[in-house]
Amino acid sequence: MQTFIFGHRNPDTDSVCASIALSYLLNETGKNTVAKVLGHLNPESKFVMNYFKVKEPDYLNDTKVRIKDIKYNKKAIVKENKSIYDAFMLMQKEGVTAVPLVDEAKKLTGFVTLKEIAKFLISGDKERVDTSYDNIIRSTNGEELLRFDEHIKGNVMVASFQSKTFHEEVTLTNKDILIVGDRYKILEYAIDSKVKLIVLTGNHILPSKLMKKAEKNQVNIIVSKYSSLDTANKVILSNRIRLININNKPITINSKDYRTDFLTLANKEGHTNYPVVNNKNECLGLLKVTSADHYNKQKVILVDHNSLAQSAIGIEEAEITEIIDHHNLGAIGTNTPINFRSMPVGSTCTIIYNLFVEKKISIPKDIAGIMLSAILSDTLIFKSPTTTEEDIFAASKLAKLAKVNIDEYGYQMFKAASSIKGISVNDLINQDFKSYSVGNYTLGISQVMTMDFNEIEANIDEYIAKLDELSAGNYLCCALFITDVYKNGSYVLYNTNAKEIIGDAFDLKETYEGVYISDLVSRKKQMLPALLEVIQKRV
Repeated sequence: MQTFIFGHRNPDTDSVCASIALSYLLNETGKNTVAKVLGHLNPESKFVMNYFKVKEPDYLNDTKVRIKDIKYNKKAIVKENKSIYDAFMLMQKEGVTAVPLVDEAKKLTGFVTLKEIAKFLISGDKERVDTSYDNIIRSTNGEELLRFDEHIKGNVMVASFQSKTFHEEVTLTNKDILIVGDRYKILEYAIDSKVKLIVLTGNHILPSKLMKKAEKNQVNIIVSKYSSLDTANKVILSNRIRLININNKPITINSKDYRTDFLTLANKEGHTNYPVVNNKNECLGLLKVTSADHYNKQKVILVDHNSLAQSAIGIEEAEITEIIDHHNLGAIGTNTPINFRSMPVGSTCTIIYNLFVEKKISIPKDIAGIMLSAILSDTLIFKSPTTTEEDIFAASKLAKLAKVNIDEYGYQMFKAASSIKGISVNDLINQDFKSYSVGNYTLGISQVMTMDFNEIEANIDEYIAKLDELSAGNYLCCALFITDVYKNGSYVLYNTNAKEIIGDAFDLKETYEGVYISDLVSRKKQMLPALLEVIQKRV
């Protein structure tokens, strides 16, 4: 199973590039990993991917356990043209009490339970057979003597009368299937009547004279070792299983369905077994309710976050094997010890650079380029107070490998990312929005890097309305920081009820929507701590 590597929701350049770089590193050491993202890439990240010609990671919707992760029975499937005997033997072998039926294209056509087989044996029509020659061979454990037809359909009768009585009382046709032992006059009569099939019981041998006549009349013949009575019962079991299919539209579950949804369905319906299908209605197997607790968790590695609120939907159902982060510790727990690398640096990619060095893995130009981009993005080209000497050192080494000038490339990257034209108010706020728990309340901080504050100011009422809407969902404060890297400061918008919180947090003489705060650029080191300190005093 592949291990997914991803950053936080509303991914920024550091989380995206860290996922890709770490996946490359681990795969070079023999692991099987793939980078994913939990949201759309922002303009800056798209610029970086295009500049260094790196493929964007695929989107990951969630890490919840799905039916495909459960160890359901993939062998408990019967083709609808197989016999009742075949279906019963499969049930016995696989330890199930029901089987899905499929056609030649593996499409689900029905569902038969052991109860329905028993009902057929007790009260079903035992005088008719509609099956194949091979089905009769298997159900009677017989041997082929003469075969002219693959499809065998007709009335079943056992030669129990005396020869004379049978000849006088019974009229045979090519629609009859005769079960008989070494009663050669009856055999001759049956062959002359060109019956559809003779099942010769007790392993008896057909005389050569009758054999030649049977060949001439094209009479199918099978030899069984069983008695006539036992053979008759087994011939009935050779009927196609689809003949007793009374449920051609059973309740199914899709392999992509969530396990939790399946448990809700099973509790409602009360059945024991459910066919598993794909989107083409192809049957993949059978899931017993009792098997729902046996599943494989999706293995994941988290980068640039360690908080449940910021991670993938269903992260609690995944197996976290490693975390690499540069933020404060969140509320993620694991059942077993894991590798956890946390450093007080400006970028996750600085940590990953150190891992490359430790493992002595060469960094190719494109990977060096995106790692450099992540460091420049998170440290605001070393202007952020989160910047460390480790970040500057790693960036200088990566710039050489990527063959770019840090100042020139950094300016291009931020310029490409700063344009917000065409981005809706909702998308801009949610582009890099993070939630933090504060007692019974939640703090929401969104940060946008742009030099175009005028574009936002022109629609400031819409932004405030959206922040007010967000705050109604148990947010004590929702703030949008518009950071201008080159002015080295941020403009602040906030929900209406948070005016006093914003003013106290940043010691403002005058608080109003769009107020500019110089030297405020880091969410982690400046915005979040200031807001938390004020809010914690209020809750």
